[in-house]
Amino acid sequence: MAYMRLGDVLTSAGIITEKQLQQALEAQKGTNKRLGTVLIEEGVINEQQLIETLEIQLGIDFIDLSKIQIPMEMAHVLPRTIAKRYNVVPVRLVKDELVLAMVDPLNYVAIEDVRSATRKRVRAGIASAAAVSRAIATLYGSEGATRAIEEMRGEAGTQEIAVVGENIDEDVQTAPTVRLVNSIIERGVAEHASDIHLEPHAGELVVRMRIDGMLRSVLTVPKELQATVIARLKVMGGMNVTERRIPQDGRASVRVKGNNIDLRFSTLPTIYGEMVAVRLFDKSTQLLTAEAIGLSGSNLDRYNALLANSSGMVLIVGPTGSGKSSTMYTMIRTLNEEEVNLVTLEDPVEYDIDGVNQVQINEKTGMTFANGLRAILRQDSDIIAVGEIRDGETAEIAMRSAMTGHLVLSTVHTGDAISAIDRLVDIGVPPYIISESLNGIISQRLVRCICPDCREAYEPTDAELASLNIKRESGVKFYRGRGCPNCYHTGYRGRTGVFEILMLDRKLKRAISEGRHREGIMELISGKQYSSLTEGAAELVLSGVTTVSEAVRVLNTTVD
Repeated sequence: MAYMRLGDVLTSAGIITEKQLQQALEAQKGTNKRLGTVLIEEGVINEQQLIETLEIQLGIDFIDLSKIQIPMEMAHVLPRTIAKRYNVVPVRLVKDELVLAMVDPLNYVAIEDVRSATRKRVRAGIASAAAVSRAIATLYGSEGATRAIEEMRGEAGTQEIAVVGENIDEDVQTAPTVRLVNSIIERGVAEHASDIHLEPHAGELVVRMRIDGMLRSVLTVPKELQATVIARLKVMGGMNVTERRIPQDGRASVRVKGNNIDLRFSTLPTIYGEMVAVRLFDKSTQLLTAEAIGLSGSNLDRYNALLANSSGMVLIVGPTGSGKSSTMYTMIRTLNEEEVNLVTLEDPVEYDIDGVNQVQINEKTGMTFANGLRAILRQDSDIIAVGEIRDGETAEIAMRSAMTGHLVLSTVHTGDAISAIDRLVDIGVPPYIISESLNGIISQRLVRCICPDCREAYEPTDAELASLNIKRESGVKFYRGRGCPNCYHTGYRGRTGVFEILMLDRKLKRAISEGRHREGIMELISGKQYSSLTEGAAELVLSGVTTVSEAVRVLNTTVD
C-alpha cells in the first residue's frame, strides 16, 4: 500500500474541505492525537465515514470484529503491551502474514512495530475504535483467564488465596485464582458493565455481565474451580469464606486502567453453590448533570422548580435499575453548596462527594434509616437525602422533617408517580402528612438509545405506534439501529432516562389529605403539572433517540 496521509485521502474523496483539514491540523498540535481522532472529536466526520473512505479510496478491508472469533493463540503472537499502545488487535495468522485490525491503518509506526515484534508480514484492516478496544479486552482477558484456569486445575485446588491488591493491573506474578478474578473484573470495566454475575450451574460456573441493562454470558469456569473462585471473591469483599449457608455482603476498592472502581459483593446460597453478584461503581466517572440523565423541556423546568424549594420532600420512584440513584446523586451535586449542611443516609454509599456528609447504613449496629434520620435532625442539617424509604417509620420521620424546614430527597419502589402516594399510605403514613410535606414526585425508567453508528430510518407498524399513542404524520421519520460492531449488533448503545414529574399544587394536596385514590387524583392533574411516562417515551421515539419496541419494553416494567 503506497504511503498516503489521511488528510490527503479525505480531501481527495471530498469528505472534508481543505479549510476543515487545516483547522483540524491546528487543533491537533500539541495533543499527540491522530488526525482521524481530532476530526471525529470536532464533529467534522464520523467514524463510519472514516472507515468507508479508507475502504473505498485505499482498498483497506473492513474487519467486523463482532462477527469473528479471534483464536486464543493470537494473544501469544502479539504482546498485549503493543496491542494496547497502538489500539490494534491480531485477528488471524495465514502462513507468515498477520492480519491486523487497526483503528488507524495509516499509522505506519504501529505497523512497523508489530512487524518487528512478530517477525511477520502485516496486512492492515480497519475496525471501529470501540470494537478494537473490546477485542483487546476480550482476547487478552480471556487468554489470561484460560491460562489461570489451566494453572488452577494443575494445582488441584491447593492454591492459597492471596489478599486483594490495590491495583489489579499488576497481576502478572500473582496466584492464578487472583489473575482469573482480576481478568473478569477488568473485562467488566472494559465493557462498561454495571454488574457481574457468577452463577453456579450443575456442571459449570457461568459468568454474565449486565451491559446497557441486559445480561450477556462472557465466560464459563469449570465446576471443580467454582469454590476457589467464589472464595477469592469473598476474600476481596471481606466476607466469611467458611460460611456458605447464609447470604453475605461485602465491598472492595480496586484500580483498573487508571480508574478507581468500587465493588459491592452479594452472595446467595443456591442448590449448586453460592451465587455472587458484583456491582461496579466507577469513582472516576464524573457525576451527571440534569441534561445528561435525560431531562429536557418542561420536565427540566419542573425538576429545577423542585430543587428551588428550601423545604418539603421530593420523591424519586421507579423499579430497580431505573436510574433512581443517578438522579438522586445529580440532585445532591446541584444542591451541594458551601452555605448548606447536606447529609445523606445511604445503603450503600455509591459515590464519595466532597462537601457532603455521607452516612453508611449499618443495621447490625443499629444504624437504620429511621435511627439515622433522628440523629441527623440534631445535626443542624439543611438538606437530607435518604437513600430509600422502606418502612412507615422512616417515611413518617422523613416527611415530618420536610414539614419542619428541611428539604428532603428520597426514593421509593413504585411503578409511577401516582402510585407513590398509595404506597406511602399503605406503609402507614397519614394522608395529611403526605399532603403537607410532599412537593413533587419524579418517576423514571431507563431506555436504550439507538446506536449512532448504525442508525437508519424505517416505517413502524400502526400497532407499534398505537402502543405509545403516536399518530402517524407526514414528514415524521422513525429510526432504529440495524446492528453494527460498535453495539454488538443489538442496534442500541448507551441509555437515557424517561421521566414523568408530578408537581403537587393545593388542589392535589387537598385531595391527598381527603384520602382520594388514584382515579380521583388523576382527575385533578393538568398538563402543566404532569406528563406521563408514555408521553415522555413517545417524545424520545419521535426525536429519534430510541425505538418504539424499546420504549414499550421498558414501560411494561412493573413494580409490586
